[in-house]
Amino acid sequence: MAKAYKTDDSEILEIETPEGTLEVIKKSTDDGQKKKVTSVEDLPGVGPASIEKLAAAGFQDLMSIAVATPGEIVGATELSEATAKKIIAIARSNLEMEFTSGEEIMKKRERMIKITTGSKELDKLVGGGFETGAITEAYGQYGSGKSQIAHSLAVRVQLPINKGGAEGAAVYIDTEGTFRPERIRSIAEGCGLDPQEALRNVRVARAFNSDHQMLITEKVDDLIKQGVNVKIVIVDSLTAHFRAEFIGRGTLADRQQRINKHMHSLMKLADKHNIAVYVTNQVMSKPDQFFGDPTEAIGGHIVAHNSTYRLYLRRGKKGTRVAKMVDSPNMPEAEAVFELTEAGVRDA
Repeated sequence: MAKAYKTDDSEILEIETPEGTLEVIKKSTDDGQKKKVTSVEDLPGVGPASIEKLAAAGFQDLMSIAVATPGEIVGATELSEATAKKIIAIARSNLEMEFTSGEEIMKKRERMIKITTGSKELDKLVGGGFETGAITEAYGQYGSGKSQIAHSLAVRVQLPINKGGAEGAAVYIDTEGTFRPERIRSIAEGCGLDPQEALRNVRVARAFNSDHQMLITEKVDDLIKQGVNVKIVIVDSLTAHFRAEFIGRGTLADRQQRINKHMHSLMKLADKHNIAVYVTNQVMSKPDQFFGDPTEAIGGHIVAHNSTYRLYLRRGKKGTRVAKMVDSPNMPEAEAVFELTEAGVRDA
């Protein structure tokens, strides 16, 4: 069965095959006038079926196509390599990729919001609170307080801006079954918020594998379009599924590539919508390290380079927790001591 569609400069023939829908550019109807391409739908030689496949693969705007490789486009749509190269070139030529002055970047940073954790010492360590438009990664052994900080942020993001909040909602992507609504209630009561309202403002999604986790991240955009004022996205934990699914050195390159793509999606969300992103990370022990702390975060350089701020959490004395700033573009390497209470994170 075949269907024909006309675009502004070509006619697309869709042929149903056992392998799927194959799109063929039947003929060009170019009249010599170049049309400004502003969306994926405007790309010549791309029919409705290919647009759907591109969207399903995460290619929803010109920027995502402009930075893609022909192989990625071919794999997502079954278009020919020549057509893939053509639409990538057109997307690049129609993108207004201009330089921005430092002054404009400074004005953009003035819109940034800092979300308090409940501990002044921990807030001071990260420059006044967990900032929007950035990814903050916390890694450490079990029981070091990673998930407790996540629960505190999910509640405190709802506070007024003058009280250290962002007057917004939280998206909690739970990969390990660590989310507890009871903690949200108790922290909300400690912050003077209505517990039921606080629970309503936390949107939880349980991810069952790495593909599901990545898909949920892409769906946050849809949630924002529906009118939900999302101000923080929490991924607890970032690497658990990737670590379980990609076993052995033979799968390491593929795993790292997928983690990289996932973190780029999170960074795009943070930058596009002025959202804070907080991710927790698992650790491993380096048996060949004889001096110092052998604990190292999972994900290697890919996670390290994609995180704006990196915190290393560990247990302290008398039930306290210690956070160490490992990497930051503007904050010095320092430590903060805090404790976990029924009302959330507090100064020790």
